[in-house]
Amino acid sequence: MPDDRGFMAEALKQAEEAARAGEVPVGAVLVKDNAVLAVARNRREELNDATAHAELLLLRRAGSILGGWRLSGCALYVTIEPCPMCAGAMVLARVDRLIFGAADPKAGAAGSLYDIVCDQRLNHRLEVTGGIMAEDCAALLRRFFQLRRF
Repeated sequence: MPDDRGFMAEALKQAEEAARAGEVPVGAVLVKDNAVLAVARNRREELNDATAHAELLLLRRAGSILGGWRLSGCALYVTIEPCPMCAGAMVLARVDRLIFGAADPKAGAAGSLYDIVCDQRLNHRLEVTGGIMAEDCAALLRRFFQLRRF
């Protein structure tokens, strides 16, 4: 039985690190065989790269560690519902399970705005669990943006 709250707490640590670096606070953890395989955080500002979302960096790192792009048997934990780019990458990488914290009604692609990860027209679908530590994840994002607005 996976420890969803424990792995999400690790993703939150990555998100907090992102916030300290001036990045939108999103963190992600990839788990295989109930053990952390890789962690990542948003690095768009640092890398000057619009695609440097926590999830994409995590998928790249995991592919390097495992020696291949197929991430079957892996679960991806992320503090906010993935955007269409990240959701599509998860489908392409064959991730088995997605666990996210806060829903994203403006850009979420795992059930809120789109449902790319479960789209029957695609060749792979993920098992999805949302709302794990949702308030903690959402509060971190709110604090980050409140500080930027003043």
